[in-house]
Amino acid sequence: MKNTKCCPKCSSKNIVRVPDNQNRHASGNNIYTSTFTLMKKIPVIRYVCCDCGYVENWVETGSGRDEIKRTFG
Repeated sequence: MKNTKCCPKCSSKNIVRVPDNQNRHASGNNIYTSTFTLMKKIPVIRYVCCDCGYVENWVETGSGRDEIKRTFG
C-alpha cells in the first residue's frame, strides 16, 4: 500500500499513513534495539485501508532497517 497507494485485499485507494508519535514513549509498533528503556527506538509506520481495515507495517528508513539487521540479523 505504501508504494502502490492501493489496498492489496480490496483494491481501495482509501489509504491512510499513520506516523510514529515521537512524543509518546510507547507509541505504535516500535522496534526497540536496546535493552535500555526508550533507547534506540525504530518507528514502524502503518498504512491502513479505511475501507476493509487491512494494515501494512513499514520501517521506512534505511538506517532503521540497518539497525534492525545489526541487532537481530
